[in-house]
Amino acid sequence: MSATSIDAKMLSQMFLAGAKNLEANQEIINELNVFPVPDGDTGTNMTATIMQAASEVYAEPDAPMDVICKSISSGSLRGARGNSGVILSQLLRGFTKVVKKHDEITGPVLAEAFEKAVETAYKAVMKPKEGTILTVARGAGDRARELAASGETDIEVYFTEIIRAASETLETTPDLLPVLKEAGVVDSGGKGLLEVLKGAYDGYLGKGIPFEQKTGAGCDSQAEQVEEVKLKYAYCVVLRVILSQNLNRKQMMDIRGFLSSVGDDVKVNDTGKGVFLHIHTNDPGLVIQKSLLYGEICEITVSNIAMEGHIDAPEGTPITSESLKLCEESEAGASPLEKVPAEHKDTGFVAVCSGVGMAEIFKSLGCDIVIEGGQTMNPSTDDIIKSAERVNADKVFILPNNKNIILAAEQAGKMTGDDRIVVIPTKTVPQGISALVNYIPGESAEENESSMREAISTVASGEVTYAVRDVVIEGQSIKQGDYMGIGDSGILCVGNNRVDVTVGMLEKLMKSDSELISVYYGEDVDENEAAGLLDRINSKFSGAEVELQYGGQPIYDFIVSVE
Repeated sequence: MSATSIDAKMLSQMFLAGAKNLEANQEIINELNVFPVPDGDTGTNMTATIMQAASEVYAEPDAPMDVICKSISSGSLRGARGNSGVILSQLLRGFTKVVKKHDEITGPVLAEAFEKAVETAYKAVMKPKEGTILTVARGAGDRARELAASGETDIEVYFTEIIRAASETLETTPDLLPVLKEAGVVDSGGKGLLEVLKGAYDGYLGKGIPFEQKTGAGCDSQAEQVEEVKLKYAYCVVLRVILSQNLNRKQMMDIRGFLSSVGDDVKVNDTGKGVFLHIHTNDPGLVIQKSLLYGEICEITVSNIAMEGHIDAPEGTPITSESLKLCEESEAGASPLEKVPAEHKDTGFVAVCSGVGMAEIFKSLGCDIVIEGGQTMNPSTDDIIKSAERVNADKVFILPNNKNIILAAEQAGKMTGDDRIVVIPTKTVPQGISALVNYIPGESAEENESSMREAISTVASGEVTYAVRDVVIEGQSIKQGDYMGIGDSGILCVGNNRVDVTVGMLEKLMKSDSELISVYYGEDVDENEAAGLLDRINSKFSGAEVELQYGGQPIYDFIVSVE
């Protein structure tokens, strides 16, 4: 006997199954990304987005329809990461706006909800592109509306037809976006949405993937979270090292690789007043011994994270109230550097970047809080909101420094409900640096916003990384392992030597009136190679001033800007 409606319990079951199916297919979705860079993001971002909402839904198994809808909407909006995650959150927001008004979802209600979902998502994007997740969502919504208009009432018919329409629309995306056709892939965001729909239908049929929360995303209980941590790593170590005079800071950053081999949740923050280390490990003594090779340890905490409130330190280790505070802040995701300013001010800054050198540059230019993230790790809307809340200022400028983070930053501004957060749409780290350099204390927020927006428009950026697969894109044949110079508008240079590729990319970026070249080298580049690149650039572009700085960013060996 066919069913004609879905109740709250079934909606919860379907949503959780949809989230799990997306999670199960996230790597497949990542591999659909057009650019063959080593930082798959679409599947990862969509999964992180929906899983935050799923955790909230899972926590209230017997909730009524309006409560489930609130969990889906608010959880996904706050957990949204990357453009694909933000669009998914907006689709869910629009869908729940309709559904929350009903105790049961019938076919016509489902059609209305899909229509509202598509409308909401399109409005959230300044320049919607066809051939993306938006197109796939609209294809599914159009089919739902056709079924409602025909008088169809069987829910199972709705879902089989909606999924069929979404699948067929997904196959058309390469015809709408030439770059997809050239790369031989369909749209990754659209694929992610299709997997959510398929999983939800499996949940309706009672055969979806069981939802089991994990540490971080949430276990079945707090006790289970503690037990999982205990089984893996028992101790949290936070310490500060004053470097020996004969060591440079790049050498200190080499400790990151060692730390990653003996634990997880590794953070290395160079403040200029010492280097803070954070790690979860089973051998705190080994971490301390290794750190002593680099200089003098002046602050340290060793806490047993498997036992609430228990501090267990090696004999002779000083545990002070200040060091405990540092550990608590680190456990909460905050660097010891990123404290709320004691004195209120008119304007503050939050920037997103990856790499200890990059973070130090932003700090030196007056940035209050640096969120660790970027192309390889997009912060969520909630991450940005919480960081802005920690800045004691009337206005907080957000510098996303990545085109895939701008939507999440803008969503953060809208969710605060006031105009305190102002997003400067910086698409690259060099644009973010330029924005800070052009900030003028004493001028109004509006004047500074205008001058910063103008400044970033004059910055041409490029970054060098390696290809993870063979692909033909933008007319260029790229082999796995090749280095790619990627500019603001696409791939500018390809080769098997990263210094040559960087110089070739700069040739494309330089203009007759270019005066300044800035180069930031990454964590996998040694100082000798960076110095060799500097010599090449000075020789080839003798009319421009050249600056070389250690960025310490992962994945992208060189980031450059031309102004």
